Amino acid sequence: MDDLPQWLPVAIVVVAIAVLVAVWFASRKRAAQAPTKPGNNRPRGLDALDTLQSWAPERSRILTGSERQAFAVLRKALPEHMILAQVPLARFLRVPTRNSYNEWMRRVGQLCADILVCNSSSEVIAVIEIRQPPAQESERGVKRHARMDRVLTAAGIALHVWREDVLPTPAAAREAILGAAAGLSPHEISGGGQARPFGMAGAPLAASALPLLEDDLPEATELHGHREPPPSTWFDDLDGAETDRARLEEDVKSV
Repeated sequence: MDDLPQWLPVAIVVVAIAVLVAVWFASRKRAAQAPTKPGNNRPRGLDALDTLQSWAPERSRILTGSERQAFAVLRKALPEHMILAQVPLARFLRVPTRNSYNEWMRRVGQLCADILVCNSSSEVIAVIEIRQPPAQESERGVKRHARMDRVLTAAGIALHVWREDVLPTPAAAREAILGAAAGLSPHEISGGGQARPFGMAGAPLAASALPLLEDDLPEATELHGHREPPPSTWFDDLDGAETDRARLEEDVKSV
């Protein structure tokens, strides 16, 4: 024992204290991430956040300017149909529940179709997506759209993709959605026939088909306090945050 260095006992004490501190921090971290109830996967810290103070709500528009123009085209082209906007896929698609429904919602169910065309019985005839030119889309946006396209096609729902800078005229939109010269049978129009996965980009929109709404004027926007809707890339940021959080959780588990 006399041969041991004098600093060794001090080093042992320092290492022991460091280990205790590390264990204490790790236990606090696990406690913060532990579910509050059995089956609840939310971290305990989230329950302590106030709904209004932590996520202060602000009113926004439902549609962007291009989507409002496309909506006006469809109302003029298909006055006998129901035109709905920003409907979540989970609202008009059903999937088996043998696998996690929450996982399906995370992947695609929470995404919204820009515009739905429905018959008088509220059956979906077609989905209209208003998108940016391909060169302007982000990589995540392209993947998100591809995922939505595959789901809609698999469900047998006709998908028409319109570029926001090249919208069709009402006549072209009606022909593309209902068939050449509107020659489809009522059964086919209601969605019982062959689905048309992709639509045409269309000709430039006629000026007469774009009524300038009062709320679209700059002064009206300021007066009523309207805000543009969250950009479509919001979902890409959400996907990225979820992915980063999942990776962080995996890293914590592996430590």
